[in-house]
Amino acid sequence: MSFPRACTLATALLFAVATGPALATTARTPDAQVPGVYHQQIGTLQVTALFDGTVALGRQELVGIDAGAVTRLLDHRYVPEDGKGLQTAVNAYLVQRGEHLTLVDTGTAQCFGPGLGQVLGNLRKAGYDPVEVDEVLLTHAHPDHLCGLLDAQDKVAYPNATVWLSAADAAYWLDPASTAGAPQGVRFAFALARKAVAPYEATGKLKRFGPRDALPAGITALDSHGHTVGHVSYRIDGGAGQQLLVWGDIVHFHAVQFAQPQASYEADSDRTAAIASRRRMMAQAADGGWWVAGAHLPFPGLGHVRREGEAFAWVPGEFAPLPAPAQPTGR
Repeated sequence: MSFPRACTLATALLFAVATGPALATTARTPDAQVPGVYHQQIGTLQVTALFDGTVALGRQELVGIDAGAVTRLLDHRYVPEDGKGLQTAVNAYLVQRGEHLTLVDTGTAQCFGPGLGQVLGNLRKAGYDPVEVDEVLLTHAHPDHLCGLLDAQDKVAYPNATVWLSAADAAYWLDPASTAGAPQGVRFAFALARKAVAPYEATGKLKRFGPRDALPAGITALDSHGHTVGHVSYRIDGGAGQQLLVWGDIVHFHAVQFAQPQASYEADSDRTAAIASRRRMMAQAADGGWWVAGAHLPFPGLGHVRREGEAFAWVPGEFAPLPAPAQPTGR
């Protein structure tokens, strides 16, 4: 019985592999994770999550909830934890509409030491040039959100961008007189905030906005004060019935605060207001079916909120390919 030539060659190759000398293999140990970039299409928006790094937050920094309840909520949630605390992501978001680029928050840059400060590098890895960014929206003036306005050499990172910061946060964090009355643990942040915005302010590119001031087209600032005096969240219209809520620091402990929104973070400047803002933002996102992007949700921090009785739950977005580019139409 004869066999087709292709089968004869395949058999010979398999035999050679089975009987020949073993091929040398070299095990390679990765020295870095994949680039911290994730793309999500939301209506007409191309949203790119940018990973800055992680910080450790101790469970003892949760207030308004007893330690036993925290333990029960963290049980079998597998949030990485070491002696310093629970792993907590720091994220920023680049939103593209057509050729227009909006960056929401900028990460830590050099303010918090090694392991952080990756937003600018990841923005480049995502295929964008920082000079292309048209505006930077800051949810608030804490170092992990605005230090990235400067690069590693303390130069302007986004030279063509207009920077938007709420007037309330600007009045507090950019005023040296505020430092003396602030809690000891946050006093370091005032000088960092002034340094980060100084070159933008010097060139007239820092915009302080109030509740009724117009922002760039398609963007609405929602009052969500409490974590800071002027903390805002941004609702961005994606068209086709899609909305994106970039909510900054509404949540720090995702495994606890969705189920128990009354649990506050020790660093909240006004805990009562922070709780009210958290409930309001979660309710609006859940009832509207909005996409949510969270600065301290597990990267990429994109997903939805659903109601669970009187509380809420986080529904992470599922990995999805991007839609194919539109093909040009012929004449």
